[in-house]
Amino acid sequence: MIQHARLLFAAAFIAFAPHNARAASEIVIGQVAPFSGPLAPTGEHMRAGAQIYFDRINAEGGIHGAKLRLVTKDDGYKISETVRLTRELLAEHKPLALFGLVGTGNVAALLEARVLDEEGIPAVGIRTGATSLIEPPHRWLFIGRASYATEVEKMVQHMSATGIRRIAVFYQDDPFGEDGLRAAERAAQALGVELAAKAGYEKNTTKVENAVATLLAAAPQSIVMISNTAASSEFVRQYRAGGGDAQLMALSTTDGPQVVTRIGKETAHGLGIAQVVPDPSNRAMAIVREVQELYRASSPAGIELNHTLVQGYIGAALLVEGLRRAGPNPTRRVLRDALESLHDLDLGGITVNFSPRNHTGIDYVDITILNRHGRILR
Repeated sequence: MIQHARLLFAAAFIAFAPHNARAASEIVIGQVAPFSGPLAPTGEHMRAGAQIYFDRINAEGGIHGAKLRLVTKDDGYKISETVRLTRELLAEHKPLALFGLVGTGNVAALLEARVLDEEGIPAVGIRTGATSLIEPPHRWLFIGRASYATEVEKMVQHMSATGIRRIAVFYQDDPFGEDGLRAAERAAQALGVELAAKAGYEKNTTKVENAVATLLAAAPQSIVMISNTAASSEFVRQYRAGGGDAQLMALSTTDGPQVVTRIGKETAHGLGIAQVVPDPSNRAMAIVREVQELYRASSPAGIELNHTLVQGYIGAALLVEGLRRAGPNPTRRVLRDALESLHDLDLGGITVNFSPRNHTGIDYVDITILNRHGRILR
């Protein structure tokens, strides 16, 4: 009887042990982002960039022996879904960190609902650069890219330097667009440039007709576009069709190659785009060479090697470095503190500087333009 009980206990232990071992050797990362709707390419490419990096780390043995697993949920860029699905993902998968959240309003809603505070979980590599989310820094939010204000300031500086004195702003009518609009207003005032007009469009749509009419009537020399790829593409198409000849310059939330695919290289020709990560074709930078090699090796179906993929890769690299410094079996709090310790970190041409007072971490901004062949040039 005793022997039989011992055998049963041993069998139960053997059955349970592999599950325990798997749990101990795995780090779960969660991502809630748009994988459907107009911003689906953004979520997909952020995820792909991270997955390429995580696969590399796993092939090298993981982090302190633990493999990385990315789990995702699709919020369709809808704020209510972001909050609901993040709570659902946290309850179901118990991730150590969140990654690649997309959208100013979406992230702001998570903070307002106190999801990150209540769970005590860091969110890293965020697809927004809104001032409202950066100043002051939120203790659990690590942006990992330049602010929209920095992008807009550089765009307006570029316009001013080329002799442009009258500009306008096309913006998404939500916290994201309003943040960029305020940045444009500040930059224009500081540089003595007239803000001749401003016109918004409804979030998650391409209803740009009214904005096009307003800005055609204002006849500015240049237009700052605080918009996402689908709306940017439709705005450029309608504005050019209406005879608009202003210089157009979009925030990094617009993906150049996707614009070309949507409206053609002739219509897209001349569109300027700010970038917060290096050009994916620039082999002069070590981090780009890494991305290129891993992308070729993995060949993810339906995924282009673009700036958004590079942003996902960089965000994943930040998270992994934090995990390395957090040591074996880290807690969320230990990981948060480790991320704040990333000072003067060189990611192969991109310098990272997090601190308790700076959760932006990266200030890289470049201005690019689509040429007549639909290619991005610096």
